[in-house]
Amino acid sequence: MKRFQIWTDFTAAPSANEQMTIIHIVKDRTARIPTPSVYRGEPLFQGPDAPAYDNLMACVKCGLCLSVCPTYATDAVEIQSPRGRVQLMLAVEQGQIPLADPVVEHLYHCLDCRACETVCPSEVRVGEQVLLMRGLAEGERPRHWLARLILEQLMTHPERLELAAWPLRLYQWLGIQWLVRKSGVLRLLPKALQSMERLLPTLPRTPLRRALPEVTPAVGARSYRVGFFLGCVMSLVFAKTSARTVRVLAENGCEVVLPKAQKCCGAPHAGEGDIATLKHLARHNVDLFAGYELDYIVADCAACSAQTKEYAQLLDDDPAYAERARAFAAKVRDVTEFLAEIPLREPAAEVRRKVTYHEACHLCHVQGITQEPRRVLGVIPGVELAEMREASWCCGSAGIYNLTHVERADQILDRKLDNIASTGADTVATANPGCLLQLMAGVRERGMAVDVVHPVDLLAESYGADRA
Repeated sequence: MKRFQIWTDFTAAPSANEQMTIIHIVKDRTARIPTPSVYRGEPLFQGPDAPAYDNLMACVKCGLCLSVCPTYATDAVEIQSPRGRVQLMLAVEQGQIPLADPVVEHLYHCLDCRACETVCPSEVRVGEQVLLMRGLAEGERPRHWLARLILEQLMTHPERLELAAWPLRLYQWLGIQWLVRKSGVLRLLPKALQSMERLLPTLPRTPLRRALPEVTPAVGARSYRVGFFLGCVMSLVFAKTSARTVRVLAENGCEVVLPKAQKCCGAPHAGEGDIATLKHLARHNVDLFAGYELDYIVADCAACSAQTKEYAQLLDDDPAYAERARAFAAKVRDVTEFLAEIPLREPAAEVRRKVTYHEACHLCHVQGITQEPRRVLGVIPGVELAEMREASWCCGSAGIYNLTHVERADQILDRKLDNIASTGADTVATANPGCLLQLMAGVRERGMAVDVVHPVDLLAESYGADRA
């Protein structure tokens, strides 16, 4: 297969109406495709599920996004920057290039970390527009059978997803994982499979959705009735952490309700451009949680809290769900956000650790939650918080990016591990399961004596609430 490479070359800064962009597509040799100096007409794609053309046009090419973009930092190529992606999408919208390979391939090079959105003075929502453009692209071509299996058949049915995890448990319990890692046979597998195996931690015996009661009473007087949004990966992989989350909430006067029929938040589907399934899941969860009288809906997975907060925008054009989705989203809180918002019961036991905090992209850039997790860590006796450089930079997990773009994800992870090591911390805390998996694999393979935990793990330890 011929290898494609795309980038954008900017000349003198043009006005918003004069997109002086030259798209280079390299296939054996450079082919230059000139674009009109002035575009007059309507964008090619319109509607609620299309990229917001006016928002893309708001990019003034100032370059602030270059300083925070992980893919630009690794490649130093303009098209791997947010403003380069904006110009690529504009070229598609203006009919100058087709929405086909290799353009579609390039759309998946973006981590969707949203760091560019945090610094953009023009409020260009680059990550959001990239996801919408992916959705348009996926609607024009048949989805790979494996992607259909995972997104449509497994992740939409929790019981099927739990059943699919059993071969992995047997792989660990029978000692096959130990043999594979010790023998070196892993190096013979494709890189994506190598990456999947290295990310696999020790799995719990029972998914938390099955082990946890539907209602956990508050310890002492009840102050809040809280719905717990249990993430797929948290239930299957980090069941102990989520059980601690429930205990910490109960310790702080929350009656915790776990609707057992809840489904995936839809974040994996959003990342892969499966907007139809995302909306189906959103409607299901909105209907389900509406049947409970809840003060808040709390998630300990940053991707889940980010995606469920976006249900209001996602279903805004649906007259049957718009109002209910807004009511649902208004109640959603990330667990660190919620704990920083309420009067927190003072933990007593010392947790003598030097902790550095990695900011999950879905938490800091999508939700704007940065200080709340630090405040939670700061109330734990004995915890010394050591800030790392580039704490808000992506670790390279980014959904399934570390499976689809292994080499670049490893480069991004190496940069993160260097920053962790420079703090001298013995523990790194982060609030998203993808980050937990990525960092756990990274510190293990580098031989770093560093624990990787969720902030709730440390708070539960101080409360003495670790009864999972």
